Amino acid sequence: MTTMNIGEAARASGVSAKMIRHYEQVGLFPGPPRTEAGYRQYGDKEVHTLRFIRHARDLGFSIEQIGQLLALWQDRARPSREVKGLAQAHIDALEQKLQDIEAMKSTLQRLVRCCRGDERPDCPIIDTLAHDGVALPGRDGERTLAAPRHAAARGRLEGAAARGRKRAERAA
Repeated sequence: MTTMNIGEAARASGVSAKMIRHYEQVGLFPGPPRTEAGYRQYGDKEVHTLRFIRHARDLGFSIEQIGQLLALWQDRARPSREVKGLAQAHIDALEQKLQDIEAMKSTLQRLVRCCRGDERPDCPIIDTLAHDGVALPGRDGERTLAAPRHAAARGRLEGAAARGRKRAERAA
C-alpha cells in the first residue's frame, strides 16, 4: 500500500486539501491514520473514497446525500432501490431547480424587454427589484412581474397574478 500526504492525496483524488479537511471536519470522510508527528497518511482506500465523494459532488449531491451514498456504497448487502431512490430524489430536485431557473430567466427577459435602455433614469428592472417583485407598469403599458426567491413573497405574487388574470377575464 502506498501512503501519501494530504497534498499527494489531493492530487491523486482531484479533491483539494482544503476540501479534504472540510470533509473530515463535517464527518463525511473519516480522518486517515496519522504519523507520530501528526501528519495524515492517505492510502489507496482513502483516495478511492475521496474520488467517490468528488464524483458525487460533480453530480450536485449534497453533503448529507453523499453521506448516505457512502454508507450504501460501503454496505455490500444494500438494496439498490435505496440508491435509486436517492438518485431519483436528486433528479426531482434538479428538475425543480431547472423550472425555477427558467422562471427567473423568463422574468428577466420580460424586464429587459420593458427597459428602454436609454439615457432616462426610469428602469423597470430597478423598480421591480426595489418593490419586492410587485407588478409594475412597463413599456407600452405592459405589466412586469418579478419572481422573488423567498416563498412567502412568491406566494403573494402568484396570488396577485391569479387575481389579475381573473379580473382580466371578467373585463373581457
